[in-house]
Amino acid sequence: MTRFALWLALAALLGGCASSPPANVDNICEIFREKGGWYDDAKKASENWGSPIPTMMAIIHQESRFRAKAKPPRKYFLWIIPAGRLSDAYGYAQVKDATWDWYIDKSGNRGADRDDFDDAIDFVGWYNSQSQRLCKINPADTYHLYMAYHEGHGGFNRRTFAKKEWLKRVAHKVSAKSQTYTQQLASCREELESRGGFFGWF
Repeated sequence: MTRFALWLALAALLGGCASSPPANVDNICEIFREKGGWYDDAKKASENWGSPIPTMMAIIHQESRFRAKAKPPRKYFLWIIPAGRLSDAYGYAQVKDATWDWYIDKSGNRGADRDDFDDAIDFVGWYNSQSQRLCKINPADTYHLYMAYHEGHGGFNRRTFAKKEWLKRVAHKVSAKSQTYTQQLASCREELESRGGFFGWF
């Protein structure tokens, strides 16, 4: 095999590994160990927008289980005929087209893609910062941040979630996941901070 072919094979392997979900989505340390560059992406988003890493990661866990090309379920006509999807949400953070366009316009992150983890987690951090500004939600209040994430800022301020008991249960689950991630991250942050080298970026 030529050196060029070897590099192509390596790039394909690393690209496939980068886009596949982590093996253990319930342990943030294992996620960041497997996906070496993701910790740096999460840390950068946290520093840019003031949103805690465990909160952002818990939201992505709920939205896609870290699947790069996740889409909402299909709709069916007469229960058997495919009729599109429930919404145009897409990617790690399950962002709708219009919301993604708003993010790109206001954040300046031109060329961002919903199926790139670094862009997706930057979006979640940015959106949480907007929730803090527009809805007066504390950046550590994962429960209400997820409510605003799901309902939109206008919906949150109108309390559209008030009678959605299923959504409250989901928000509690996201909040609990954030707390678990916080405890886990405390045990491995020093390791993640000290890691480097070529393969640490993939």
